[in-house]
Amino acid sequence: MCEEQNFYAIADIQAKILPGVTHWQSPNFFGYYPSNSSIAGFLGEMMSAGLNVVGFSWITSPAATELEMIVLDWFGKMLKLPEEFLSAGKGGGVIQGSASEAVLVVLLAARDKILRRVGKNSLEKLVLYASDQTHSALQKACQIGGIHPENCRLLRTDSSTDYALSPNVLNEAISDDVTSGLIPFFLCATVGTTSSTAVDPLLELGKIAKSNEMWFHVDAAYAGSACICPEYRHYIDGVEEADSFNTNAHKWFLTNFDCSVLWIKDRNALIQALSTNPEFLKNKASQANLVVDYKDWQIPLGRRFRSLKLWMVMRLYGLENLQSYIRNHINLAKHFEELVAQDPRFEIVTPRLFSLVCFRLLPPHNDETCATKLNHGLLDAVNSTGKIFASHTVLSGKYLLRLAVGAPLTEERHVNAAWKLLQDEASALLATL
Repeated sequence: MCEEQNFYAIADIQAKILPGVTHWQSPNFFGYYPSNSSIAGFLGEMMSAGLNVVGFSWITSPAATELEMIVLDWFGKMLKLPEEFLSAGKGGGVIQGSASEAVLVVLLAARDKILRRVGKNSLEKLVLYASDQTHSALQKACQIGGIHPENCRLLRTDSSTDYALSPNVLNEAISDDVTSGLIPFFLCATVGTTSSTAVDPLLELGKIAKSNEMWFHVDAAYAGSACICPEYRHYIDGVEEADSFNTNAHKWFLTNFDCSVLWIKDRNALIQALSTNPEFLKNKASQANLVVDYKDWQIPLGRRFRSLKLWMVMRLYGLENLQSYIRNHINLAKHFEELVAQDPRFEIVTPRLFSLVCFRLLPPHNDETCATKLNHGLLDAVNSTGKIFASHTVLSGKYLLRLAVGAPLTEERHVNAAWKLLQDEASALLATL
């Protein structure tokens, strides 16, 4: 009976579920940013599901806490993060569910830290800063954290800085706000923005944050993984000025979703903002401050044994193989960029960084009025074939196609096939004009 039920369950998955799945692990998936999985990550996920511990405090499963501390120190050393971010000092790392959760918890820590200094009645005066390319998760964090929407300064960027945040623009905004009696308290910089992989100048921004006693957070959700390669490490130069740093291992580090890694220099800032200590959770180790209780570093109480999958990825692949994996995707993106550059009907709009190419089909006779409709139609046409999946963005009013290389099985032949499809659909579209 059980065998028959299993047969029908599998048949239903094939007939009813899989046809409605967008296959993020397909070698032809080029949309958004990658969400990597691997055999190592899957094995770790399977072990986590089998053990099914709820490791909110050290005593609930000591290995879950201690392994997380160890592997995040390993990862931090791969990235050459300052020692203040490692667990031996006052800081350390913690696995969050997403970069959205990471920016929320550090914003709450920063909010409470500044309010202890200026008084709780000053909440309405708090102002935060980021570029207009910053992920929308920051705005959601503001809503949850009680920061007034009008005090969320998303400063304009343009092609003159390749859509990175200008220190001069930031300085001017801070000066205006201070003059108006407001209190700057939080700055979020991005390494690898969602739209175009823009990289904010961390060192300059960090110095501005320090001089204004602001919390400085670095969101490197996508591109942070690339910085384990020495030739890309310079993109996070200036991270020593940051109070917190985040990257998503589940994007480009062969670790199954979810695994967003947050490092912080002062763990007490998180604990003071997020800690609760009801009687039923009290225990000797926690009361004596001998251990880390990750429940106080996050929003929920419960947490999964996510460090197992990151541990398995690091053990089974090792640093050199992970570096080669990332370099291969970047080289494939370079190859795609070269293909686009050879076709005069297309335009590469922003410089390629990492493994993303932003481009568009040029409108006939340079008629910009039809450019958006044309490229929207091209994206719909290629995605409707089911052969590839790509996505889009808008920069300086231009509707652009994004092709992000990052699926574990993608090879040059898949990139070539994607380009051939784009060319064919572009020809068909242009023929109707």
